[in-house]
Amino acid sequence: MVRRFSYLFSLITALGIAVSGFSKEVYLDKLDVSYMLQDWGGPVVNKSVLGTPFAVAGVKYSRGIGTHSVSRYMLKLDGKATSISGYVGADDRNDYAGSMEFKILADGKVIWTSNIMRKGMPALRFNVDLTGKQQIVLMVTEGGDGIMYDHADWLEVKIETSGEVIPQTAYPESIAKDKYILTPKPRETPRINSPRVFGVRPGNPFLYQVAATGKRPMKFTAYQLPKGLSIDEKTGLITGTVEKAGRYYIVVRADNELGGDFRRVTVEVGDKIALTPPMGWNSWNCWGLNVDEQKVKDAADFMSRELINHGWSYINIDDGWEAKERTKEGELLGNAKFPDFKRLSDYIHSKGLKFGIYSSPGPKTCGGYLGTYAHEAIDARTWANWGVDYLKYDYCLYSEIAPVPTENLIKDPYILMGDELQKVNRDIVYCVGYGAPNVWYWGQEAKGHQWRTTRDITDDWNVVVAIGAFQDVCAPVTKPGQYNDPDMLVVGKLGGGWGAKMHDSKLTADEQYSHMSLWSLLSSPLLIGCDMNAIDDFTLNLLTNDEVIAVNQDPLVKPAKKIVTENGQIWYKELEDGSVAVGFFNIDPYYILWDKTKEKAIQNQEYELSVDWAKLGLTGEYTVRDLWKQQDIGRAKGKYSAKVPYHGVKLVKLTPVKK
Repeated sequence: MVRRFSYLFSLITALGIAVSGFSKEVYLDKLDVSYMLQDWGGPVVNKSVLGTPFAVAGVKYSRGIGTHSVSRYMLKLDGKATSISGYVGADDRNDYAGSMEFKILADGKVIWTSNIMRKGMPALRFNVDLTGKQQIVLMVTEGGDGIMYDHADWLEVKIETSGEVIPQTAYPESIAKDKYILTPKPRETPRINSPRVFGVRPGNPFLYQVAATGKRPMKFTAYQLPKGLSIDEKTGLITGTVEKAGRYYIVVRADNELGGDFRRVTVEVGDKIALTPPMGWNSWNCWGLNVDEQKVKDAADFMSRELINHGWSYINIDDGWEAKERTKEGELLGNAKFPDFKRLSDYIHSKGLKFGIYSSPGPKTCGGYLGTYAHEAIDARTWANWGVDYLKYDYCLYSEIAPVPTENLIKDPYILMGDELQKVNRDIVYCVGYGAPNVWYWGQEAKGHQWRTTRDITDDWNVVVAIGAFQDVCAPVTKPGQYNDPDMLVVGKLGGGWGAKMHDSKLTADEQYSHMSLWSLLSSPLLIGCDMNAIDDFTLNLLTNDEVIAVNQDPLVKPAKKIVTENGQIWYKELEDGSVAVGFFNIDPYYILWDKTKEKAIQNQEYELSVDWAKLGLTGEYTVRDLWKQQDIGRAKGKYSAKVPYHGVKLVKLTPVKK
């Protein structure tokens, strides 16, 4: 027996195979998938990312990992693996044919790609040589149309190895850094910050707040107001109604003991409203279904005290306000947490603010409360009677009416509600919620003013990047009254809306500056989602930089454009005064940390980004102004370079030098 074992050992040695190195099969679904980082949802073992059985082009599979783009899964092999094999495909539970691409990277290089895959395509078989590879990353990227509906399956994937397969983090863990404030406090002399253009429908209530920073008391004056409007000289609130359609040019002025400021404002009385992106607060990210009247009033109090003079105006209640039953007449009511919506609306309006509400076209909302299905007309009238100025209309549970959704089936309920909102004698900004496929092409047909281009945001940097970095897909439709909505600002204290404990945003200070800068360049609606009573000095400063806000509120509402360059992305946008706002961002939606020893070093260095004038469509010399610091920093000709911190931004305004 001993002699036989000795012979076998000698044979194995002669063949160059170590006894400890017998090859084995390691299946992906047996590894720790908590190391897989993805930009929507979480990885699921042996099921799709939605928790349903695997199915690709009608074929069932029993094992694998369900994920979603952008997805990264790093595995340490130490040179002992020989191959990886399996199948990849777009899961049949994708409601629409989103596009994705599967990639295998090894030691920093792509060694295999599936090319673009879509729902309905058969699963693709692969078998890739891993000889000598130290680390691999299994990645799913979006296919050029953003990350929506990219439910991706790694199926029956196994690695042949004589060693261990050890999952690792593919993304740096943020190191703690102190928050820092860039923007100086507003001057005590008046500065008017309200929009330069305002739209209202003939005969509907007019509510325009002249937003002005500066020492109080302050006197407000308006010149050339159309018939039917008046201004409160103490608060700067312009109210009334204008019956005659047309374009009116008014001048508003603010004066205090130190000086004055004025602004020309164009009032468009016609069929278009929301001529600049809405700015306000939404209750969901901090309070979720636990929102109540007092929390809403607290938010209104804070906004009227700290934010209104910078242009913030909407106080929006998300899900959780609805009663269990309608009245005998079919009207919606608030539940015990909201005993009197007319009273609450009047309270908000009395502060110069506007009031928003939430609902769904289905029989139930996302939170299981009453939706509007079969009551669209009466609900629109009810909201108008309450004084609602904004409606977020979420798709949840309309699937009970249309269990197999198509683009037309999704459009129909939104068009229906859009038509009903047009019939009421009140201007209600209409947010087409949900992030439906290609919503930016049909949101206008539904008479929407903004539309969610993605699913819900969270305060994870990779999620913020995945949402923001691909908004160029839908950016071309942007114009006054038509806004792509990449979801709320994840700054301040939040978490209740997605089931987490209330916490300070996980984004670093640099990431929050990038977040606010990119949303401003995109002409996105700016909706704060945090507990207003817990806003710290850093967050307040972040939300009250009037020069950054002016980029968002620019009346030209030109689409932002993206340039991918070394060390990040450059986004730019033309402004009404002939200048250009440019953001230099250290962001990369596909970043992989291959060398763990550099995890801290890469976060403590600056990155240079450059752009030639030709790429921006510019010629000549320009004054460069740092918008976060509100400082002129010199002149540039032909190109401009900026150094930015890790995940940070340099946001500048380029103004042509007059000859």
